[in-house]
Amino acid sequence: MPSDQNGGAFSPNLAWSFAALDGDDADYARAAAAILPAGYDGTVSYRAGSRDGPRAVIEASRYLELYEPDLDLEPSQWGIATLPALEPAVSGPEENVERVERAIGALADAGKLPVLIGGEHTLTIGAVRALARRFPDLSVLQLDAHADLRNSYQGSRHSHACVMRRVRETVSGAGAVVQAGIRSMSLEESEHIRNDAVTGVHPYTPGLYESPASVEELLTGLGETLYVTIDLDALDPAVMPAVGTPEPGGLSWQEALNVLWAASRRSRIVGFDVMELAPAEGPAHAAFTAARLTYKLIGYALAHRAA
Repeated sequence: MPSDQNGGAFSPNLAWSFAALDGDDADYARAAAAILPAGYDGTVSYRAGSRDGPRAVIEASRYLELYEPDLDLEPSQWGIATLPALEPAVSGPEENVERVERAIGALADAGKLPVLIGGEHTLTIGAVRALARRFPDLSVLQLDAHADLRNSYQGSRHSHACVMRRVRETVSGAGAVVQAGIRSMSLEESEHIRNDAVTGVHPYTPGLYESPASVEELLTGLGETLYVTIDLDALDPAVMPAVGTPEPGGLSWQEALNVLWAASRRSRIVGFDVMELAPAEGPAHAAFTAARLTYKLIGYALAHRAA
C-alpha cells in the first residue's frame, strides 16, 4: 500500500474525512459533531511538528473500526462532519486564537459538538473563549503533563506554556477548572498556584485514576457544561511517544478513558480538543491512538447527550 507524506498508509478508495465517513454520516447539515483541523504550531518551544498532527489524525482515523464496544454502538451514527483545515495565520498566535474562536463559535451556534484537532495547545484559548460566551457556567477539564500556567513565555502571553493561565482567566467566576495528569511545572507556576490559591491542579501519580471513587474526587467542582482539552503528552510516552514535549510517567490508556467517561456522565460536554500530536516524533501507532481517543470521546459526549 502506498504511503502518504507523513509515513502513514494511504488508500485512495477511502473518503478523506474523519473515520472515512461519507454520505449522510459525514453530511454537515445532519452531523452532531464537527471536526475542525487546525495545524498551527508557531510558539512550540522544544520539538516542532504538531502542525502535521491534524492531517495525521484524520489519516489514521480512516482505518478505525466504527463500533465502540464500551458503548455498544457506532458513534458515527450521529454524524461526524470534517471541516476544511483552518489556515494558520503567519502574524502570530493571537490571530490564530481568534480564528479558532470564530470557527468554534459558529459550530456551537449551529448546534454541533465542536472537536478541535491541533496543532499546539495555545489554540484551546480560542475554543474556550467561544464556548464560555455561549455557556456562562462552562467548566474546563485539562489532561496534560504540564501545568501551562505561566503568565508569559518567550515574550508571549499566547504561548502553549500559558494556555491554562488564559483559560482560567476566561472562566474565572463562571466555572471550575480541573487540571489532571500534571507532572511538570516551573517555579513561577508553583508560586502562582500557592500564592493565588489556584485549585484543581492534580499532580499525577500512577494508579491515581483507576478507581471510580478517586476519579469522582478528581472531578469534584465541575459544572453542568464542560469543555475538555487533551494535550496528548498527558499519556505515558510508552502509549503516546509522538509529542513535542514528552514527560516521563503519565496516564495509562485506561486511566485516561476512566476520567473521560466519568466526566461525560457528570457533565454535558459541549466541546473538546485533542492537541499536540507531532507525528514525525513517533511511530504510526501514535496517530491511530489519537484518532481512537477522539472517536471515543465523541461517542462518550454524544451518547450521554442523547440519553
